[in-house]
Amino acid sequence: MREAENVIKELSKAIDEGRAAAFVTVISADGSTPRETGAKMLVFEDGSISGTVGGGMLEALSMKQSLDCLKKGEGGKFVFDLTPKGNTGMICMGRVEIFVDVYKDAVKLLIIGAGHVGMKIAEAARLAGYPYAVVDDRAEFANAERFPCASRIIMERPDKAVRAAGVDKDTYVVIVTRGHALDRESLEEAMKTPAAYIGMIGSAQKVKEVFRIMGGKKIFPAKDRRVHAPIGLNLGGKTPGEIAVSVMAEIIKVRYSRDAAHMRVS
Repeated sequence: MREAENVIKELSKAIDEGRAAAFVTVISADGSTPRETGAKMLVFEDGSISGTVGGGMLEALSMKQSLDCLKKGEGGKFVFDLTPKGNTGMICMGRVEIFVDVYKDAVKLLIIGAGHVGMKIAEAARLAGYPYAVVDDRAEFANAERFPCASRIIMERPDKAVRAAGVDKDTYVVIVTRGHALDRESLEEAMKTPAAYIGMIGSAQKVKEVFRIMGGKKIFPAKDRRVHAPIGLNLGGKTPGEIAVSVMAEIIKVRYSRDAAHMRVS
């Protein structure tokens, strides 16, 4: 019982942090099997686990199936025949059914910079239904009072936080820090990740200078199709709220591969 409780606590923590996980439950076990019905295991995208469904080949097969489910974003029921003629190569003379539940956000934002623009982008993300995490090294900005709906608030230098934020292919990175140097360092780190989208705020002149500096280090953001700088669609707005709308509009456009043209009937 204690083991199952620990696994469920780990799942709750993963959900709160926006970390993808597959929750594996043994739903039936007939004959000689490594674990009984109800055994539980949590499998993360990096292959790490919490709990166990029996160890050995059965656990390895369950992990492989769970990782496939995480990649597809869809779980289901799976049967393992533990007989010599079965599908596992085991000789336990039993049969195990598992069910895999996938807990994974379809898309999430990492907002690097908790200033006025970052806060407005967080509000827009909430309205759009996109979970988000916030990064900043200033406690007076990065806190639950300013970002009550954040899945995670990371108190760290923005560039360092990118490494610890668990950025994956479903993450949209928004860089809106307080300075050009931090923006550049964050962009360099974000480009090392598999992020789906990387947007950086700034004027066209600032962006060109940042790209020039990075080019001297043999890093070329302009050649990375994920990089959008200056960030957002050209809607003409200047206020933090208007910028936030243009940023979220661009993210939605990229996510759905649309052209952002008018939908009106002429």
